[in-house]
Amino acid sequence: MTKIITPALRFELDDLSRPPVRDLVSRHLAGMQAQSPPESVHALALDGLKALSIRFWSVWSGETVAGMGALRRIDAENGEIKSMRVADAFLGQGVGRAILDHILSEARGLGLEVLWLETGSVEGFIPARTLYESVGFTTCGPFDSYGPDPFSVFMTLRL
Repeated sequence: MTKIITPALRFELDDLSRPPVRDLVSRHLAGMQAQSPPESVHALALDGLKALSIRFWSVWSGETVAGMGALRRIDAENGEIKSMRVADAFLGQGVGRAILDHILSEARGLGLEVLWLETGSVEGFIPARTLYESVGFTTCGPFDSYGPDPFSVFMTLRL
């Protein structure tokens, strides 16, 4: 069995002004658009990630951006994992799990009781769904303002 060694990571609340972070958000959007039709892409662009209801973190290994994550507060008890992305150079190194663990910890710290997420249903999203399931997320129906969509899988976790 191969042991995954996670690089030392630094999480920063981010204002999305630095070019490497902006580039990673653009890459994330392009990846979503390549796998789903436009009406089924729910990832937020830069302006959407700057909303007051969203906390956005960049994740760094030294001076290199390793990933990103975003948490949206729906209301006092509910939150949504709005974005997660690992930079290509860091895939398979445990960075995605570290981002997810960070978001879960932050959500608990905010007093949220339930987390929700929407992810893709096609094959390219299997690693993401597997990661979410590994911490206890289960599939559910649409939540908040989402509607049924064959390209979406909805998941929830009670914290």
